[in-house]
Amino acid sequence: MTSDNSISLSADSPAESSEIGLEQQIRFKSEDGQLLLLLPPEVDAPEATANPVWNDIWLQINQRLNAGEKFWQPETIVHLIAHNRLLDARQLQEIHDALAEAQLRLKRVSTSRRQTAVAAATAGYSVEQQSSGNHLSQSASEVGQALADPLYLQTTVRSGVEIRHPGSVIVVGDTNPGSSIVAEGDILVWGRLRGVAHAGAKGNSRCLIMALQMEPTQIRIAGFVARPPEPPTEIFPEVAYVATDGIRLTKAASFSRNLLTLQPKR
Repeated sequence: MTSDNSISLSADSPAESSEIGLEQQIRFKSEDGQLLLLLPPEVDAPEATANPVWNDIWLQINQRLNAGEKFWQPETIVHLIAHNRLLDARQLQEIHDALAEAQLRLKRVSTSRRQTAVAAATAGYSVEQQSSGNHLSQSASEVGQALADPLYLQTTVRSGVEIRHPGSVIVVGDTNPGSSIVAEGDILVWGRLRGVAHAGAKGNSRCLIMALQMEPTQIRIAGFVARPPEPPTEIFPEVAYVATDGIRLTKAASFSRNLLTLQPKR
């Protein structure tokens, strides 16, 4: 259930004197037991004041958090919706620290910018990367739509972190138990895969899951689910794919795309 509680800066706030319109103000909104922090999207406009700079956004966040009226409880989870705004590790840390001072916990970041997604995942936040122009309220993408460019992460995906991406995800590092990667394309882990991996999340059963060391808690490809494999007696790269009898694992050295021609009937 979505609450109607949605508050931006008041008309007499200092930010208003900087001629920042309502559509370019930050907003807090409660939804399903969590708090959404919505940053204004960047827009293509010739006016110099069309897009607030980071200092303006930072001022708005602090003003709102220090305002008298609050509709959240201490330790409420915050979902940062950055839209297409570019945020680096320092800016994400500043948002985290400001929320922490207000007894709020930043947990997830939604963005359409690849650099922001990488910075957030590296910092240990759950990430949902949206295709450019998409909004959270939109339905699933149409069948046949091209996937987004791959998301490359050079980090360890820690327990409790979820990565969602409308394309393939490539992790140079390990994924720990309790982590989750959901990709509409393939998943490649250049390390130990020990969390949940779901490739072809929009229904493409020809997607693959690959890892140097395959020890997942669960693997899914499209609508197919596989139990965790037995602990390996020897370590070698493996590929998970959908065959006639469901998801199968094979050595990467033995895998051929021809195996994907035999798809199960559903």
